[in-house]
Amino acid sequence: MAKMGVECTFVSPDCTEEELNAAFKPNTKCVFGETIANPALTVLDIEKFAQAAHSYGVPLIVDNTFPTPINCRPFEWGADIVTHSTTKYMDGHGVAVGGAIVDSGKFDWLAHAEKFPGLCTPDESYHGITYAEKFGKEGAFITKCTAQLMRDLGSIQSPQHAFYLNLGLESLHVRMARHCENGQAVAEFLVKHPKVSSVSYCGLSSDKYHALSEKYLPHGSCGVVSFELKGGRAAAGEFTKHLKLAAIETHVADARTCCLNPASSTHRQMTDAQLQEAGIPAGLVRMSCGLEGKDDLIGDIAQALEQVRA
Repeated sequence: MAKMGVECTFVSPDCTEEELNAAFKPNTKCVFGETIANPALTVLDIEKFAQAAHSYGVPLIVDNTFPTPINCRPFEWGADIVTHSTTKYMDGHGVAVGGAIVDSGKFDWLAHAEKFPGLCTPDESYHGITYAEKFGKEGAFITKCTAQLMRDLGSIQSPQHAFYLNLGLESLHVRMARHCENGQAVAEFLVKHPKVSSVSYCGLSSDKYHALSEKYLPHGSCGVVSFELKGGRAAAGEFTKHLKLAAIETHVADARTCCLNPASSTHRQMTDAQLQEAGIPAGLVRMSCGLEGKDDLIGDIAQALEQVRA
């Protein structure tokens, strides 16, 4: 992002209101967060972040990929724009790359016109239209996205990929319930296992984000479970090597269970100390529970853990 001239200020999802307020700068244009972060699985306090963003005259954008609209609707808690990687649960089968932007139409761009010249001044490339005046807050942002940005950037899904996505959406409400059921069962198994040092899954009553999940995700969260093995990088690598049912993939949120140890794959260039600082311990395993039977999943995990030398 920095190479593109976009400056970002990072805050912890657990930050205090004072820390959050201190992060805003005169040039802050938006607040961005994930409902459920990947792979830490922190849960965003959407209402708190929305109130802070609005007090500084900027929108809150929430990536709602993991819960999907089935399990969380960020607009109801003050979010202004929602994004999805449709490649994940919405497609559900890993067959089509895609993404979606959903605009609530509630943010008043003209009230903060100096911050958003792209919406509040004439666009000479599109007949001199001022989007916020022509389409109001209900349509300014999403019209600029579809009419100007899609035209210039080419981020348009092919008809075939749109067809695949539509097929996936038809069964989303059924699949999410199964993903959550499997994720809960796997988390409950792992939290009791002697070779596992910690489990992150907000459905567990012991999870630090359980209270937030009851507020924002009362019907379930997702099928992704993150856990740390006591043996670190070596133990995690040994565990994933012996899995039989789960596929070792960087992909996540799929009909088939996918498993990843970042330290031995996507982040293998980092030292254990660097991984720890980034919040991705060397022994971390991210397991995206698919639609298989939960007993089969637990059986596969159990036999793989047996192969790990204590």
